[in-house]
Amino acid sequence: MKKIILFGMFVIISTVLFSQTKNNHSRRTTNAKAILPAAYRTEAYVPLLKGKRIAIFANNTATIKSTHLVDTLLKLGVNIVKAFGPEHGFRGNMDDGKRIDDYVDSATNIPVISLFGKKRKPTAEDLNDVDMMLIDIQDVGTRFYTFISSVQEFMEAAFENDKPLIILDRPNPNGFYVDGPVLDTAFHSFVGMQPIPTVYGMTIGEYATMLAGEKWLSQKANEKYESYLNTKNIESHFLVIKCGDYNHNSKYILPIKPSPNLPDMACVYWYASNCLFEGTVLSEGRGTDHPFCIIGHPLLPNTMYSFTPTSRFGATSPKQKDKVCYGWNLFKSNEEVLQEINGRLQLKYLLEAYKLFPDKENFFNKGRSGKISDYGINRLAGSDQLVKQIIDGKTEDEIRASWQPKLDEFKQIRKKYLLYPDFD
Repeated sequence: MKKIILFGMFVIISTVLFSQTKNNHSRRTTNAKAILPAAYRTEAYVPLLKGKRIAIFANNTATIKSTHLVDTLLKLGVNIVKAFGPEHGFRGNMDDGKRIDDYVDSATNIPVISLFGKKRKPTAEDLNDVDMMLIDIQDVGTRFYTFISSVQEFMEAAFENDKPLIILDRPNPNGFYVDGPVLDTAFHSFVGMQPIPTVYGMTIGEYATMLAGEKWLSQKANEKYESYLNTKNIESHFLVIKCGDYNHNSKYILPIKPSPNLPDMACVYWYASNCLFEGTVLSEGRGTDHPFCIIGHPLLPNTMYSFTPTSRFGATSPKQKDKVCYGWNLFKSNEEVLQEINGRLQLKYLLEAYKLFPDKENFFNKGRSGKISDYGINRLAGSDQLVKQIIDGKTEDEIRASWQPKLDEFKQIRKKYLLYPDFD
């Protein structure tokens, strides 16, 4: 296999500025080259795919401009024998959290195997007729966004079955900071599989390289990866194709929504902070035009911003459906949202909501046992520490201080696997 160095020279640092249209999906550059997702760099990877039977893990975000990557590869003569789809499906048109069965993609007649249905990981049987595996998917850089969990299990299947794996990297729209509590592995779940903070500041390619390097994969996959390293020819087994003109100071504007409930960049930016509301009885804005920017509940003061969640694509049964809720509308321009977030996970609205909520006993979604250790928010926060701190009336500064030791440890691990210049 043609050798492409995994840890090549860093891309040239350049300042990339984007303007925003009303739908937040258009972008232009002012005085620098446009950031190029790795998929655009076909000359770097298509020759490696030719003559092989390819299995791809992707969704609707795997595009080159407005064309799906699969369509481009088929036109270039690449033999794609099957696709694997994550949450929301291969074409990104399934409802949030909906179980998805296997099917045949109507546009290409390629079999699609769901990794968000009967299973989460390709089996040896799935890969019998596969020579090489390929990943191209847009992440948003938060621990509980399940695409990184599917990427991990796809990687494990590749290594366990001795299938070469290529990752086409994409910029992280939240890759310009690292913050939040680090997951306690006792609270491991599909929305949090590794001891990383809520916002981890890495691209999919960097994150995957960390998974392998830190031996965070399955035991068999770790052993296989070690054997690949010993051959001193790792690129023939595991290869990341890098983005062009990207660095961790970049504020990358997504050209297409990564999932139904992240329709614009304001939602993408607020998602890291306000997804925690999914662990409460409050609406996190699903069923509105701007999920994760709009937060509220019927029991909050009626002098606050009012909205009514409704059934719609991506949120057919949102919390507080058809009820008038009161709370906050945080939707603003990209620049205003970035200024408010200021490179930090924001807890102020969660803390304020708890203070204002009259029925504090039922503010959090409880597990079957009713014990704090089983509260639903713990899977999102990564431990039961945050809910205890909120109940105890801790300030945001006190809560943030409790994160710092583990956060500092993670930052040192992260630095070992960066493929692009960092933000500090």
